[in-house]
Amino acid sequence: MWHDLWKDVEALSGRLIAWRRELHRHPEIAAQERWTSAFLRERFKELGIPVKKMAGTGLRAALKGRPGGKTIAFRTDMDALPLQEEGDKKYRSLNPGATHACAHDGHMAVLMGVAELLAKRKSSFSGKVIFVCQPAEELPPGGADPMIKAGVLEGVNAIFGLHLWQGMPTGTVGSVRGPMMAQADNFRITVKGRGGHASMPQATVDPILAAAALVVNLQSIVSRNVDPLKPAVLSFGSIHGGTAYNIIPAEVSLSGTVRTFDPKIQALVKKRLREMVEGVCAMSGASADLAYEDGYPPLVNDPASVDFALGVAKQALGEENVVAVEPVMGGEDFSRYLQEVPGAFLFFGAGDGTKFPHHHPAFDFDEKALSPAAFLMAALALEYLK
Repeated sequence: MWHDLWKDVEALSGRLIAWRRELHRHPEIAAQERWTSAFLRERFKELGIPVKKMAGTGLRAALKGRPGGKTIAFRTDMDALPLQEEGDKKYRSLNPGATHACAHDGHMAVLMGVAELLAKRKSSFSGKVIFVCQPAEELPPGGADPMIKAGVLEGVNAIFGLHLWQGMPTGTVGSVRGPMMAQADNFRITVKGRGGHASMPQATVDPILAAAALVVNLQSIVSRNVDPLKPAVLSFGSIHGGTAYNIIPAEVSLSGTVRTFDPKIQALVKKRLREMVEGVCAMSGASADLAYEDGYPPLVNDPASVDFALGVAKQALGEENVVAVEPVMGGEDFSRYLQEVPGAFLFFGAGDGTKFPHHHPAFDFDEKALSPAAFLMAALALEYLK
């Protein structure tokens, strides 16, 4: 079976790359994936797979095999990042201010490859394959919740997702039993003081000084309140305040992120953040407003689904290409699907010959990963529905 499937994958490899490049040329940011949605919808129609729109630009396509059997789902994300692309690749973004810098174009190409491979074999398995094309993965609150509420998981017994991962050699695959990706919250702090001339600081309440104290002191939440054996991150990403060298401003704004794998730890950090923002600012006579936004929940794989997926990968790709991977502090709203049905998220190596990381304006991945990735996901479906 694997030999015949791989022969079909090889015949499909040129189109996988062509689809990926066409999608790369037309990136659309979260919830605006209209061209992308139409492109994917046409591919499903060409294959004779019924497809319907949901949750705005989202799609649910359902491939039926023989009567009976289980239902397996595969998900791809669709949105690009709000970045101006850099570099000289021939398939550069045609849309200013948007680029596929996180491999979602590759994920969509892989899903379309899987759809074609399985459509050709629908008489060989019992059950259904659901193809989930999800908008707005990059922008909280994300597109998974609206898709779930619209019924995308109706009748689904298991769901699998794949992320082309630049940090791994091309063609390798790995996953984690249990927590794999973090909850990713964000916060914004506005420190309010009293501005004035920098030569007379005694007449002011300096929000820059208070903001600097916050940047330093809030790090003690992780170092002194969180169990050192449990991962947690509190990082600042921006700080803005002031207009001139000799003016103490009236206001400074800061923003950052909190990331953990444990909802209890997340709640602890959130609580201490509020307490310390108020206390540290009060020490200098300033006040502060804290806006805290809960992000995607932690991505927690079903251990049995991970074992199944990696077992198929060992057969299909060879044991040498199944590698150990560590959990990462990035966020991913595939986590919401895993709260509803069992499943697993896989990292698939696409890093050979690449220079720039995910979310960099010049990001790219090794397109040689597309064929084995499609091969693996099609193999998962055939084994699951055997």
